[in-house]
Amino acid sequence: MIKNFFKVAFRNLLRNKGFSFINISGLAIGMASAVLIMLWIQNETSYDQFHEKKDRIYEAWNKAEFSGKLQCWNTTPKILARSMEKDIPEIERSVRVNWPSNFLFSIGDKRLTVKGNIVDTGFLQMFSFPLVKGDPKTALNDGSSIVLTQTLAKKIFGEEDAMGKIIKIDNKDNFTVTGIAKDLPNNTRFNFEYLIPWNYLVRTGGDDSSWGNNSTRTYALLKPGVSIDAANGKLKSIKYQYTKDNDDKKWEMFLYPASRWRLYSNFTNGKEDGGLIDFVKLFAVIALFILLIACINFMNLSTARSEKRAKEVGIRKVVGAQKQSLVSQFIGESVFLAFIAGIFAIIIVQLALPAFGELTDKKLFVDYTDYKFWIYAIGFVFFTGIMAGSYPAFFLSSFNPSKVLKGTFKSANALITPRKLLVVLQFTFAIILIICTTIVKQQIDHARDRESGYAKDNLVYHYLTGDLEKNYELVKDELLSSGIAKSVTKTSAPLTQGWSDSWGFNWEGKPADDKTDFDRYVADENLGATAGLTFIKGRDFDLKKFPTDSSAMIINESAAKVMNFKDPIGQIVKDDDRPYHIVGLIKDFILQSPYYPTKPMIIEGAKNGWFSVMHIKLNGANNTADNLKRMEVIFKKYNTEYPFDCKFVDLEYAAKFKTEERTGTLAAIFAALTIFISCLGLFGLATYMAENRIKEIGVRKVLGASVTGITTLLSKDFLKLVMISFVIASPVAWWMMHQWLQDYPYRVAIQWQVFAFAGLLTFFISLLTVSYQSIKAAIANPVKSLRTE
Repeated sequence: MIKNFFKVAFRNLLRNKGFSFINISGLAIGMASAVLIMLWIQNETSYDQFHEKKDRIYEAWNKAEFSGKLQCWNTTPKILARSMEKDIPEIERSVRVNWPSNFLFSIGDKRLTVKGNIVDTGFLQMFSFPLVKGDPKTALNDGSSIVLTQTLAKKIFGEEDAMGKIIKIDNKDNFTVTGIAKDLPNNTRFNFEYLIPWNYLVRTGGDDSSWGNNSTRTYALLKPGVSIDAANGKLKSIKYQYTKDNDDKKWEMFLYPASRWRLYSNFTNGKEDGGLIDFVKLFAVIALFILLIACINFMNLSTARSEKRAKEVGIRKVVGAQKQSLVSQFIGESVFLAFIAGIFAIIIVQLALPAFGELTDKKLFVDYTDYKFWIYAIGFVFFTGIMAGSYPAFFLSSFNPSKVLKGTFKSANALITPRKLLVVLQFTFAIILIICTTIVKQQIDHARDRESGYAKDNLVYHYLTGDLEKNYELVKDELLSSGIAKSVTKTSAPLTQGWSDSWGFNWEGKPADDKTDFDRYVADENLGATAGLTFIKGRDFDLKKFPTDSSAMIINESAAKVMNFKDPIGQIVKDDDRPYHIVGLIKDFILQSPYYPTKPMIIEGAKNGWFSVMHIKLNGANNTADNLKRMEVIFKKYNTEYPFDCKFVDLEYAAKFKTEERTGTLAAIFAALTIFISCLGLFGLATYMAENRIKEIGVRKVLGASVTGITTLLSKDFLKLVMISFVIASPVAWWMMHQWLQDYPYRVAIQWQVFAFAGLLTFFISLLTVSYQSIKAAIANPVKSLRTE
């Protein structure tokens, strides 16, 4: 019996090559798309879930009110870790992870800049980053020990054993390799090539005991079986216990579980409010719908061809076949086709994976050696085959044999049929994706076209590595005198990044309850000239003309509004106990996200002393490549041990749009695939319709019907379905995009033209798809179609 089923299925496959191709290719593309999306979802949902103690690992967060809203953030005081271990008995261990550091590694004549973390000694005991060499319990115990990843160890020492080797960091301190860690998986928030002990930060003066300096991430490992509520109850007011500052009474801290770091760590007014999980759910729905659309093609084409198989069903029933056996046969055929499609889907996935991985910025792969993959793959194929074949199986097996064999059976042409509903569902989803993709692109363009507030062209920056800070004036003078640069300034951070903020500013007339959070920036002089800032009042820092500008301050428009100064020039603002006098008022410029309003900002003079970056305005009269080559010579002259690594501000600014661009590109690709699969099915239905009505077309032509009239007759029913899809899709897409745009205070308005574009595009593509078969049938010679009559 099973052999007979396969024989019949194979014969049907060969007998209807065109329909078989449409079914298999549609299913293969749908399955491949779903698999690629599921690989991405699996990667996102597995972030940091491989740690053995993940159920007991938490991250410390702050919660406090600023600018009238309850804010939550995950950088904490460095002193918090030891305080938690001392004061909260539920905590077994606490470790700190400092922001990634780019140190210069010197090994003999070899020099390279490497990214890593400074961590507490218990880091490798809390997190499951296994060592291939060394002991995780002791690898970071010594203040001069260092743990390398396998790739970095090989990069530095080749095939030699790295254990025990000496590495000099920043030309100052020697570290001994005490551990080799496996390369990090691609589903972790951590991104390091080396680890060095926290003691190094203590030795270099980077550690502090201030409860007001929230600059590091702190993790806690709870003891087995303890209550997180009990731990949070003690942590909640820990800051106030040590500071006794009335302002800190309302300042809370809490522990956030590792299971929610990746997907749920968005907070609105102090409460968890989604996050990446929204995108995961969205793309899960897209994967399901693309697969469903491919299955709908199968259902539609199978039921459309019902008359061709009606006699087969009738004969089988007459000779004793039961409905159950017919259902099994038809589902078996669909599963057989799904298996063939599954083979092609795997090929498509393998070919598309590198490009898809680059697009999503992930190293995605399929582990064909894992038996679980094959179990899931076979289950997925069975699920697809059953989902695609269930409706046709019950539809075909329900035919009345007497009507079929008498020739009185005719498929229904009702106003509403399951086939029409399925076509409407296909195109509804396709139109929704087109509308959403268009609005996402508009939102990106809206933010990109927003005035940044500074001149990005020919503006570069370089970190003050090694001897650059010591030789800064020499480098600056040579860049200017050689004509490479028009202006140079040194700052606390790149212009595209906010590294510091504070609510500790005071000025005359400040309300007692004001807790406004200001972006804090530091510059020496000529920041306005270098960055092209627009001054509304006052002037730029100029230490040569005005030596007191070292204790001067420049504020932006938003800060002036908060401070309520009629004329800010000359006003005194204190940063804690350090007074600064305002010399300039500038227009707001975008320091952080272009999708959000600019925050109040304060730029402090050189007295602050915190400098990490130098910005250089290149001379546009010269060739950029020549400028960079000559710059490199100067930098190497005064900073011989460190590599020249200049970054363009315009490229850094463009990187701010990557996440939204990636979302938009993915949505566009899947929208195109959805339209393609839908039109593939539409093409099949139109082909079959033309075949079924070929004699009718012949009669109409003999009676004088025009090609245009016949084409319209054959196309209009399909186009009506597309128009109904548009009517359904438009309000759904509007609601979805309205909800998505609420996350962006600076957002585009949803315009009717987007919906018109999506409707016309879908209508035009559908018209081309259907018209090809309609015109082909309309221009056919009626003599051939009527010859048998």
